[in-house]
Amino acid sequence: MKEIMDVTDIAFPHLNLYLEHVPKSITIFGFPIAFYGMIIGLGVIAGVFMAVREAKVTGQDPEVYWDFAIYAVFFCILGSRIYYVVFSWDMYKDNLLEIFNLRHGGLAIYGTVIAAFLTAGVYCYRKKLSFLQLCDTGIMGLILGQIIGRWGNFMNREAFGQYTDGLFAMRLPIDAVHPWYISEDLSRHIVEGTNYIQVHPTFLYESMWNLLVLGLLLLYRKRKKFQGEVALLYLGGYGLGRCVIEGLRTDQLLIGHTDIAVSQVLAGLLVVFTLVVECIVRYKISHKEKTQ
Repeated sequence: MKEIMDVTDIAFPHLNLYLEHVPKSITIFGFPIAFYGMIIGLGVIAGVFMAVREAKVTGQDPEVYWDFAIYAVFFCILGSRIYYVVFSWDMYKDNLLEIFNLRHGGLAIYGTVIAAFLTAGVYCYRKKLSFLQLCDTGIMGLILGQIIGRWGNFMNREAFGQYTDGLFAMRLPIDAVHPWYISEDLSRHIVEGTNYIQVHPTFLYESMWNLLVLGLLLLYRKRKKFQGEVALLYLGGYGLGRCVIEGLRTDQLLIGHTDIAVSQVLAGLLVVFTLVVECIVRYKISHKEKTQ
């Protein structure tokens, strides 16, 4: 492996994988287009098709999901950006126009999740549809979009963790990442004579965890005990993984001036919420079946 990496290189030393000249964008007719945006867009499109397919499999009208997607995509991107800006206010308070610059990243998935559920609630209320059924169906598209979208972080050299020398350790040139993502721990592990940091590829961990969650949800969905259970299990399953993975990241969104990561707290609360609701609803179902 090279000790001096080119600014566009990415390496996984223990996998013997060295990627040269990995660009952050391409130029078409003189206009640069970020891979981050293209991958996020691909995730959105794949997610919509996934939700529509799920609607067909479960005997619903797929047109409902095409229609819902128009609102969901807009409000999810908006919610994702608002969440990120609110908890990264120090980065934007002196340059408010930077809030509208999405080319360098800055979308928070929990903002997307919150916006998705709020949009679904309003949409179902207006259209007189089952909110829980729509959530169970749409959540498949949401998590697929997350699986794909995390690779936008890879192209942007962001959403990585602290130092590691584990199997999936990833090396990134120092000049390729934002300086504020380089923690004291990473700085201490920079080897003299090199120009890279070696990190946990937390974007990869989360993408793979979500793939596992999606697989389990697809296997379980026909056995669900109540409407909304699939969406509930997504919240708990994703939250469990995110709670652990968030603790590794160097770009955590913190609560105020504390060292508490807001997404880690939210993830933990959602795991508890899922367990409590699952137990209560299953108990009520069991009690009802016994009394019939």
